[in-house]
This record gives sequence, C-alpha cells and structure tokens, in this order.
Amino acid sequence: MKRKVSLVLAITFLLGASLPLQAADVPVLRVVVVQADNTDAYLKEIERGRGILKRLGSASMIRVWQARFAGDQAGAIVVSVESPNLATFAKDEDKASSDPEYQAWMKDMAKLRKIKSDSIYRELK
Repeated sequence: MKRKVSLVLAITFLLGASLPLQAADVPVLRVVVVQADNTDAYLKEIERGRGILKRLGSASMIRVWQARFAGDQAGAIVVSVESPNLATFAKDEDKASSDPEYQAWMKDMAKLRKIKSDSIYRELK
C-alpha cells in the first residue's frame, strides 16, 4: 500500500512538473474590446504603437478587428495581441511599461477609446 501511494505521488509530481514546460511553449492572445468613436484616428494610433513596440523589440503581433455579424456588438473594435508564449508576453509588457514613449502613447490612446473588456487566452493543443 505504501509503495502504491509513493508511486502515485511520484507520477503526480512528474506530471505536475512537466506542465510549466508545456505552458512555456503555448502561444497567448490578449484580446481587448474597445469603444472608439473615431475609428480612423484609433487605427492611426495603433500604427504608432506598432512602431513603438517594434523599436522595443517586441515579439508580439497586433491586429485590429471589427465585428460584423455580432448582434448588438456589431461594429465593436477588437484588438488582438499575439505572443509566442506567456513569458515573452510578460517580458514585452515589462519593457513597454518602463518606456516613456510607450507611456505617452497609452495616455493618447485613453483619449480615443474606452476599454470594454481585456482578456488573455492560451492556445489549446
């Protein structure tokens, strides 16, 4: 009996220890739903932000979507930020949050949009 319990604990430990290694290679997607009255100005600021993130060496890809067939959410703007993994996402966030140009950009973005939701997803494999 004691041997079975030890075996179960060992297997549980090994499986648990492998989960962070698996999660390290899983892409993550940040999805931000915004309300912006001036879509053109908002898109222009997104381009400015892409340039800032490129200068900072970010590995993230930013895309902007607009809901078409979405009931009362039709027309909503969704910004997706895809990163290779959570560690890279966190590293990019740390770099950006300490950059004065990025901080100024975020203040300008706040004037153009209201965040309705902000979520992070992980890819299922």
